[in-house]
Amino acid sequence: MSENTFPVYTADAIVNFYRTEVLTGQEAKHFTKNDLTPAPKPETVQTLYMRVLHLLYRFRPECHSMVPMLENIQHPTYHEGATAIMSVYMRMRQFLPMCLVYDFSLNDLLAPKKQKTLTVLSAIMNFLHFRKQRLDMTLEKQAKFRADMDRLQAYTKGNLEAERKIEILTTIPPEQQAEADELAAALSELHTTTMHEYQDVNAKNDIIAEWKTNIAEKTQQLAQVKVDISNLKEDINKLKSQIVESPEELKTQMEKMRETVKNIKNTMKETDERVVELQSMVQSVTHTEAEIQQMYNLLQDLESSMNNTKQKQEEHQELSAQYEKKQRELKNLCMEEDQLKRALCMKLDKESKQNMRRQKKREMKEQHVQEVLGRCNQIHQKREEKAEKIQEISRETQQLKSKIQSLRDVCSKETEKAQALYDTLSTSMDELHRRIDMHVVDLKRDVTKMSATF
Repeated sequence: MSENTFPVYTADAIVNFYRTEVLTGQEAKHFTKNDLTPAPKPETVQTLYMRVLHLLYRFRPECHSMVPMLENIQHPTYHEGATAIMSVYMRMRQFLPMCLVYDFSLNDLLAPKKQKTLTVLSAIMNFLHFRKQRLDMTLEKQAKFRADMDRLQAYTKGNLEAERKIEILTTIPPEQQAEADELAAALSELHTTTMHEYQDVNAKNDIIAEWKTNIAEKTQQLAQVKVDISNLKEDINKLKSQIVESPEELKTQMEKMRETVKNIKNTMKETDERVVELQSMVQSVTHTEAEIQQMYNLLQDLESSMNNTKQKQEEHQELSAQYEKKQRELKNLCMEEDQLKRALCMKLDKESKQNMRRQKKREMKEQHVQEVLGRCNQIHQKREEKAEKIQEISRETQQLKSKIQSLRDVCSKETEKAQALYDTLSTSMDELHRRIDMHVVDLKRDVTKMSATF
């Protein structure tokens, strides 16, 4: 006992612990330090051990004093005290090796010593602390496992919802499939038509530029012709003022002038026609520009739709990345779950083995209790039979009393003799009782001697 692996507590700490953790009710109130020091009381030590066994194994204290009602036992009342002590001793011998105490003897129950009882109680106290810590750890692990299971269920639900969203985003519904095909065909047609129209517009712009250059050249020519005509008119006016020409020359000049005017009018008409044609061409160009603007708007709408699709694709990529992360987390959680399941399986196997052992012990105890109850029933039946016999005897005594009352006057002398006999019998019965008490005292002494030998 000098090399203990557990701390030996003081008497005050042991009393406080057992009053709060083990004992209940009046036992906790009446348990004090004087019950352990300077000389521990056997009754209190036995009650402490019984309560510890009840706390750990659910073995009630009154079950220790049950005597098996065998037929060979003649006086079972003599065995009641010894059976309780022996039962506590056997069960403590089985329990204390778990507390690292291996030298427990019967003398520690019948005549306990201070140091030995304090070490045993401190060992039990250390074991109870260890049991409480392990229970707390198992409860924490169960709570963590439940929280992990809840998180795993939440993650699986989130993954399923993300997969559904990804399927909704990636798959085109059949109702919109035709519209998507039509939009794709319209896009291809728009691209082809816009390319042709761009080519036509470029050709028309080139033609318009050529016409504009021609019109500019012709306007320059007209301006020069007008300048020449004005110069000619000035010259004509000067010549008219200076020279008096012949009428024939004037006619020829006038005819020439008329021809030049006709030519100028013809050129003006052609230019007007060309201007009208150019205006119509400009109107057609503006119309084509409006159509091109509409096509440009449609292309912008298509670009916005393409941007939306790109954004959806980016969201899809992000969701896929999140899905991969969640899958990794799920794998880690599955690994942790497998480890926890293995630990749980090991614990459940241990618990099942312990439960099987406890079940076997319970069955043995139940069989023992049933046997005891059967024997008790037999004793009750015998008692009932004896009670019936006693009732019959009481009836007979009543009849005899009636006869005695009728014959009392006649038998007065016999009653006096009976009184004398009764006195002698009472004295003899007192002597017998004294002898029986002496015999009981001798038996108790023998029992104490036998316990000391054990």
